[in-house]
Amino acid sequence: MKSRKDIDERARRALQLILLQRHRKPGVKGWELRRSLGKNYLSILEYLNDKLDSYGLCVKMVYEGEETNPDQARFIVTVKDDIKMSEAISAGWRIDELAILAASVAYIASRQGSVSSRELIHLLEAKFPRWFVEATLRRLIRSGYLEQDRDTIMIGWRSKAEIDISKLLELLVRMDFEGIG
Repeated sequence: MKSRKDIDERARRALQLILLQRHRKPGVKGWELRRSLGKNYLSILEYLNDKLDSYGLCVKMVYEGEETNPDQARFIVTVKDDIKMSEAISAGWRIDELAILAASVAYIASRQGSVSSRELIHLLEAKFPRWFVEATLRRLIRSGYLEQDRDTIMIGWRSKAEIDISKLLELLVRMDFEGIG
């Protein structure tokens, strides 16, 4: 049995690994955590998650693609509760970019997870200039919120981690029924 001090040290090291961004993607792969923390890294992450809960944060495990092995998953720290619009804007998001992200994720989710890029661009250019839609979609693909395979766009690993997609769809449906949309 590991001592409390050892578990705290491993949890601290896990948090440091998760928060240090390498390349363009935040978080860390499971195999990197296993290499640094040992084979019981998932239990260390559960302990860390309990500690982060009091700060409104949580550790999420996100699979990229069809993979289901935790060693190949990406682990990131996300905000547990909803964030305010002012917080999103202070994090570098523009309101129109958030609108494009929300509309894209909702539309793709309603189409069983993938749409053609032309179809998505056509939908979005009803409200935004085409050049802005294309530039924003490139940025969302680059940052992992959307994925592109040839002419098909899908929901990316980062959207799966940071966006409660079912809640987004529920809010949009509620808006439509209330006559707001």
